[in-house]
Amino acid sequence: QAKGKAAFGSVGRRIPYRILHVINQDGESLGNMHRAEALRLMDEHGLKLVLLRENVEPPVYRLMTGQQIHEEQLKRAEKKKASPKPGTCTKELSFSSAIAKNDLETKIKQIALWIEKKYHVKVTVRQAK
Repeated sequence: QAKGKAAFGSVGRRIPYRILHVINQDGESLGNMHRAEALRLMDEHGLKLVLLRENVEPPVYRLMTGQQIHEEQLKRAEKKKASPKPGTCTKELSFSSAIAKNDLETKIKQIALWIEKKYHVKVTVRQAK
């Protein structure tokens, strides 16, 4: 992740850009404005500025309440939990239905070892001729 996107939350008064695209707490666009004007709006309404998209010109900021920021952080945490972890590995094992008993036992031991190591295991049994 980019340095500025490590955590979702208020940027406070540390805004490196002069011109910003600002969205109000209801999701309506307020247009492009100077950093000082955005900070004045923030203070007037008792809201916080949150960076939404940094890699567009001008960067998009949204005025949010503390409650909205908290809810968005919870949503992002849930989404992160739901997405598969990059470290999760799937092991696949394929064998014939005519496999010998001792070979089958060896493969079962291998599967048990993988499950113990918290791998996802996919087993495919091919039909013998």
